[in-house]
Amino acid sequence: MTDYDAILFDNDGVLVEPPSDETLRRAAEDAFRAVGVEDPEEAHVADVLRGVTPESLQAVCDPYDLDPHEFWSARDRHASAAQREEFRDGDRARYDDVSAVTDLPHDFGIVSSNQHATIEFLLDFCEFADHFDTYYGRQMGVESLDKKKPDPHFLELALADLGAESALFVGDSESDVEAAHRADLDSVFIRRDHCEDVSLSVEPTYEVRDLHGIAEIVR
Repeated sequence: MTDYDAILFDNDGVLVEPPSDETLRRAAEDAFRAVGVEDPEEAHVADVLRGVTPESLQAVCDPYDLDPHEFWSARDRHASAAQREEFRDGDRARYDDVSAVTDLPHDFGIVSSNQHATIEFLLDFCEFADHFDTYYGRQMGVESLDKKKPDPHFLELALADLGAESALFVGDSESDVEAAHRADLDSVFIRRDHCEDVSLSVEPTYEVRDLHGIAEIVR
């Protein structure tokens, strides 16, 4: 068993419930309206909900002659605001099993592909601030898309912040597992209800059902 210096966590789907498709869709539609597109094609709305790359964003913006930077800034602003509303309205919450890891004697960090501003909000709203020593999300700009997982950029920053030589990264997606591999970290795939049927093409070091499993791994 590896003696880890730190444990890094993805946020959505790991520490807190993931945002709903409905919330992200409403935010995307609001973003299109904010840049003057009242009736975007359904396929283009769907294309900016998750997994956006600079190339796919350009392909969405071209038919409307939109500036990708202007549109993506609007999309991120509306997505972050909509997610905050989810939590405030009680439609979304932290997972109860976070308490299973908060007493572990490790340094903790959050590495998310969500907006950094959203993570900052959740640190306060979900009372995470005392538990996590460092945290990273994306800045609200097109240039941040290239730094999303599976790119290990933010994982490496978090490791440097913590001065950790060995760490475990806990995520709920293939991109999380791949990012851990690229950063030379052990990975945990947490198979919660929303990713119950996900098939992975990259093998995680461990697979668990919930955060109680993390405590078992490191103990």
